[in-house]
Amino acid sequence: MNFGSKSKKRMVLPSRPDPPTVEQLIEDVNRAYPNDPVLTILHDSAEDIKARSSSNKVEEKYLQSRRYIELHEKLQEARSDLTRRREELRATREALELSVAEVKGSAL
Repeated sequence: MNFGSKSKKRMVLPSRPDPPTVEQLIEDVNRAYPNDPVLTILHDSAEDIKARSSSNKVEEKYLQSRRYIELHEKLQEARSDLTRRREELRATREALELSVAEVKGSAL
């Protein structure tokens, strides 16, 4: 049996509807909820957009300040660590100088 030769009834799809008119689009936009995520930008006033932009700048400055503080703290820790290591090196140098002096004294 050849499956390809079976005659199948083709389903007739409904025709595509006409696109909405400008008046229908405006009506849909005006009936949308104010917090509709798709249409939010259409409902925003210039002041709202400026406020959001200003808010973004404030957030950016805040994050920049936090990063500065974190880096400052790391630098302070590194400074303390370097100071500690410098003191250890001084103590090691003094001990080494004493050892060298003892070796020289015992060699004579």
